[in-house]
Amino acid sequence: MEATGTLEKARSEGWTDEEVIDRVKAGDTALYELVMRRYNQRLYRVARAILRDDAEAEDVMQDAYVRAFQHLGQFAARAPFSAWLTRIAVHEALARLRRRNRSQQLEESEQDGEFLMTMADTSPDPEEMASSAEIGRLLEGAVLDLPEQFRTVVMLRDVEELSTSETAAALELSEENVKVRLHRGRAMLRSWLVARVGTEAKNPFPFMGVRCDRVVHGVFLRLAARSANHLSV
Repeated sequence: MEATGTLEKARSEGWTDEEVIDRVKAGDTALYELVMRRYNQRLYRVARAILRDDAEAEDVMQDAYVRAFQHLGQFAARAPFSAWLTRIAVHEALARLRRRNRSQQLEESEQDGEFLMTMADTSPDPEEMASSAEIGRLLEGAVLDLPEQFRTVVMLRDVEELSTSETAAALELSEENVKVRLHRGRAMLRSWLVARVGTEAKNPFPFMGVRCDRVVHGVFLRLAARSANHLSV
């Protein structure tokens, strides 16, 4: 009951990430749920952007949360906690991609100094364009078809709306590199798609409800198992 009360207090008072993490490090581990629910959407999107697989994206999220929990002592608050956590998720997703050893990036070609993206012709008819759900589906497909080095930048900057500096910190790139990749990634997306989607851009890649609860529950189960194994040694 006390843990639930603290969690609700943290929510109602709008505790910062740093305040929550300080309490978690002090032993109030139930508050870690608040952090997970704040960043489930972002981690899902960035992991999905790298792996293009829902189930693997969820696995990466759990791995990232567990790893972050185990290394909270290394978080020195020199950068935002969100950037530190996102960087862990990016590393986990890239490591899984390397282990999988079957990159599914679309072929890139270079013509007159410009990158081209091979995409199926998805020109919609007027009825399709009238549906915001269809627009979201088309945008999601277009973003996921981008080559990985551009896909993750577009996902963080345009979908998650991180700043250039936050994106650079999360991906361990220079801000200039982020700007270049974002420019090229946007150029690869069909101009009609970007122009017509507009404010619908944040609707794709949903991460809500049951899926969110499943990740939170899974992380706490894994942390509990690790704690039990540690005590039994």
